[in-house]
Amino acid sequence: MNRRRFASLQLLLWAGPWLGLHSNSYAISLNDISNAEASQGLMAALEKGASAAVKTLGQANGFMGNDKVRIPLPGYLQDAANLMRKLGQGAKLDELVLAMNQAAEAAVPMARDSLVNAVKTMNVQDAKKILGGGETAVTQFFADKTRQPLSQKFLPVVTKTTARVDLAGKYNQIAGKAATMGLVKGDQTTIEQYVTAKTLDGLYFMIGEEEKKIRQDPVGAGSAVLKKVFGALKL
Repeated sequence: MNRRRFASLQLLLWAGPWLGLHSNSYAISLNDISNAEASQGLMAALEKGASAAVKTLGQANGFMGNDKVRIPLPGYLQDAANLMRKLGQGAKLDELVLAMNQAAEAAVPMARDSLVNAVKTMNVQDAKKILGGGETAVTQFFADKTRQPLSQKFLPVVTKTTARVDLAGKYNQIAGKAATMGLVKGDQTTIEQYVTAKTLDGLYFMIGEEEKKIRQDPVGAGSAVLKKVFGALKL
């Protein structure tokens, strides 16, 4: 077996845990799959999952209509929500929740180029981590590569949307004072930071959901490369 085929075999063996395969699945079609195709198949899977997640979330009700990623009130405000509703402030709370989720839906489409670029810069070590890293490997890959720059990109969009709601500013004032006393920490010190962090959490979660679909049915994923590389492995 030449080096090229050996490299292909290594990559496909690494893919075993990722695709839920057993060792006797690897023998088929190895001669028909080059190392470049195996790498291209992985990259295609990553890009497809990321693009699908962005499309799902970056539309009306993408966050608000999805129980798994809907952004709730920040904890400090959640604690006071029942009292506020009793005092007739329920509509304002609902307005803020809607604005937070609409902000996330507006921001997410900006992530697509960054996610695709992350895939294009994937190196051998990244591939090893993804293929041998278990069910959260893809999510972790994208988070490591894109979370910080996307936070900076999302924040202005989130700020613009949440600024329309009076309660957002009031929360920031109260949370700011509470933060000085150690009662509010991390991303919850402002609505904008909180929503930005939750938007990214939701995005990476949905990428993980897409990853599961590709693992379960690589042929049904629709790419010619995926069909050739992962479809052969599923036989």
